[in-house]
Amino acid sequence: MTDEDRLAAEQRARVLIDRQLTDAGWVVQDRRELNLFAGQGVAVREVIMAKGHGRAATCCTWTRRP
Repeated sequence: MTDEDRLAAEQRARVLIDRQLTDAGWVVQDRRELNLFAGQGVAVREVIMAKGHGRAATCCTWTRRP
């Protein structure tokens, strides 16, 4: 059994989602390390939304380049 197998279901899902986003060309970051200029597509983990809207597990932003 690997370390990944031992993780809780939500943590396993996070690993899978991060891997899929990375494989699709997204730059995946923690909100503490946020750099919207790191790539054309940036996915940020655990984003705190506006007051009253809670949190988003992943927030994706796409920069349109000419």
